[in-house]
Amino acid sequence: MAALGWLTPRRRSATARSVLAGEAAAEAGLKSTQETPDTAGAAPGGAAPVPDFPVFGDARAAAFFDLDNTVMQGAAIFHFGRGLYKRKFFQRRELARFAWQQTWFRIAGVEDPEHMQDARDSALSIVKGHRVSELMSIGEEIYDEYMADRIWPGTRALAQAHLDAGQQVWLVTAAPVETATIIARRLGLTGALGTVAESVDGVYTGKLVGEPLHGPAKAEAVRALAAAEDFDLDRCAAYSDSHNDIPMLSLVGHPYAINPDSKLRKHARRLDWRLRDYRTGRKAAKVGIPAAAGVGALAGGTAAAVALHRRRR
Repeated sequence: MAALGWLTPRRRSATARSVLAGEAAAEAGLKSTQETPDTAGAAPGGAAPVPDFPVFGDARAAAFFDLDNTVMQGAAIFHFGRGLYKRKFFQRRELARFAWQQTWFRIAGVEDPEHMQDARDSALSIVKGHRVSELMSIGEEIYDEYMADRIWPGTRALAQAHLDAGQQVWLVTAAPVETATIIARRLGLTGALGTVAESVDGVYTGKLVGEPLHGPAKAEAVRALAAAEDFDLDRCAAYSDSHNDIPMLSLVGHPYAINPDSKLRKHARRLDWRLRDYRTGRKAAKVGIPAAAGVGALAGGTAAAVALHRRRR
């Protein structure tokens, strides 16, 4: 995807970059749903109880799921890096960096901005000059090798409940949109909103469109998608483990804290948001979250996004 040229990098404010990243993610996500087969009815991978919440037949409601540590254990970009190393895309020194980042993520259970930026910069330098189609093909293999066995069955069941109710379900993640799209398709979800790397004639340039889809940028992506698809955000649900996603969670009428970090847990309890924890009791205790936290009952877009949707139609 070519970069949008209406603002130069030096003149973009943080808000403008978030809006640009969000709208680019929404555009890429909608495009991917047109190019890939519809498998929204796929069976869930694992038997787990489903909630009563999703209202059957409410097409103006949708569900938005963070990926890392919410749907999948660990961070998708780190698993992707392991797969690229196996295919000799980079050397052992870079693998050590990926391994350290993954270890930190698993111990801390949160997205540290410095670690995530380091991983992003590493990934951009690695894919620069490669074709998008090549990375998509490799991504399918990497999913089977490193990601498929790391999907939380409980969160997968929540997503399936929304699908069974006839609602769209989207991943919203800082991971590359191509990787996120593969994961969404393999799980039978509607689509994915992810970080958009610039490409020219199908070749990665090593730059981003906007900024990583993280924090406020996720909220902008959800706003843009809601405007394009005519969702009523008050009837939508969002799921995340990280306090970084409070902007996205605050957009919807049904926010859920899944495997929450300590900051999100405190915020969720203060606002009476629903919490669920699918980690083991030992892991939950490590970060100060009782395993029993998961037994509680589940109970307009920017003008640019509107213009984007009109152009698409």
